[in-house]
Amino acid sequence: MNSIMEQEFELIAKTFMGLESVLAEELTQLGANNVQIGRRMVSFTGDKEMMYRANFQLHTAIRILKPIAKFKAKSAEDMYEEVKKLEWSKYLDNKKTFSVDSVVYSDDFRNSRFVTYKVKDAIVDWFRDNTGTRPNISVSNPDIRLNIHIAEDNATLSLDSSGESLHRRGYRQESVEAPLNEVLAAGMIRMTGWDYSCDLIDPMCGSGTILIEAALEALNMNPGVFRKEFAFEKWPDFDQELFDSIYNDDSEEKEFEHHIYGYDIDMKAVNTARMNVKAAGLSKYITIEQADFKNFKQPAEPALIVMNPPYGERISTPNLLNSYKMIGERFKNAFKGNEAWVLSYREECFKAIGLKPSIKIPLYNGSLECEFRKYVMFDGKMKEFRAEGGIVKTEDEKREMAQKHRFKKNREFKERLEAEESNNDGDIRSFTFHKPRFNEDEHHDRRHFDRYKGGKGKNNDGDENESRGSRRGGKKFEKGGKRFDKGEKRFDKSEKRGSFGKRKRFTEDED
Repeated sequence: MNSIMEQEFELIAKTFMGLESVLAEELTQLGANNVQIGRRMVSFTGDKEMMYRANFQLHTAIRILKPIAKFKAKSAEDMYEEVKKLEWSKYLDNKKTFSVDSVVYSDDFRNSRFVTYKVKDAIVDWFRDNTGTRPNISVSNPDIRLNIHIAEDNATLSLDSSGESLHRRGYRQESVEAPLNEVLAAGMIRMTGWDYSCDLIDPMCGSGTILIEAALEALNMNPGVFRKEFAFEKWPDFDQELFDSIYNDDSEEKEFEHHIYGYDIDMKAVNTARMNVKAAGLSKYITIEQADFKNFKQPAEPALIVMNPPYGERISTPNLLNSYKMIGERFKNAFKGNEAWVLSYREECFKAIGLKPSIKIPLYNGSLECEFRKYVMFDGKMKEFRAEGGIVKTEDEKREMAQKHRFKKNREFKERLEAEESNNDGDIRSFTFHKPRFNEDEHHDRRHFDRYKGGKGKNNDGDENESRGSRRGGKKFEKGGKRFDKGEKRFDKSEKRGSFGKRKRFTEDED
């Protein structure tokens, strides 16, 4: 083993409920060892390089923790004494700031804030006893982040190697109301089994999260390329050379021969999505247009639909059930021979689609227990489709369905009345939007609607020749080049992300 590497140690990758198996598969592909699925997490082992790669390369993890102590604690005093036993000079010094996050599932510790305070007290008292001075606490931008997890009387204290949640990729310039989480979107793309051999369409794309995450998957781009920093970069044993070699290696990236299309009925959403796509440097691969899904036409080439329509919770729409009825009608009449996946919340909404799904996968979107359902559209009858070799549900999907729970039968459903809605045009979404930068008449080729044409689309920023080297807001500015030094000014504040060279590091004070 290379001398730069360490002995393997335990790591924990946190994720959302329902994505554990997807994350476990991703970790296995990354080369992690001893991969074990837990509740909202996957444990594994690896060295320092694996920890860096997990943060930088995983699409479906929200945080990577490195456990440093496990102990039993039945009271606050127990926990204080166990934390104070550790040799804290290994992780902190008096000049560094720290913070503590607590996750508590225990009758003995009902107040997570109290747990946080006791851990902080133990660390501060250790430094006072051993050095005479104490480190400071910083909530907003600490040098070292700690995580304490308590399940009944089992406590795990970990170093947080990620810092800000990994779903915050760094490409989002604007948001619509209730945007889809990036990690959830990436997990959804992986669950579909899309092999990048056809186009992908999101007909209600909002701010474009599904589109961007799909492009990152298709190109095998590392989602960490847009990030300003990771918490492990402030650790005493941080290996700058090792991390630079990981950060600047794009040898595993692939070409994507098809195209990704996004549509939305609201022009504000279209503008927002275009802005985010441009910031990510992916406009060569993603085209976004304003269009109503009720006008969707049969694509000339095979395609996959992945969509997250409104649920009637944070986003309301007139005739909510009619919107879902329209979705089912378009699937049946204008998407024959293809597959579509829908994430939604209410059983009533799914029933309104009027089609039988071939698989239902429970997923949490925030606090909402949703389902991700697959619809296989085919001509004729099911019996004939299967007789010709058509597959509605794969063996893996059958096994997945067998172990998943069903919807709650008594879920409340609030009927939405058209008369009560302020938007009489039946817009699918409502938005908050501040900085429009595109004109509505810039793009006219709505490929999957009334004016559908075959073939691939232009770059939706009007640049047909955008190079892969200039398509992202990342760090490396030429092939084989090195990242900027820590103290070097990287670019002017006035520069837009996504408009500069390859993989340049964002500045601390950039928005």
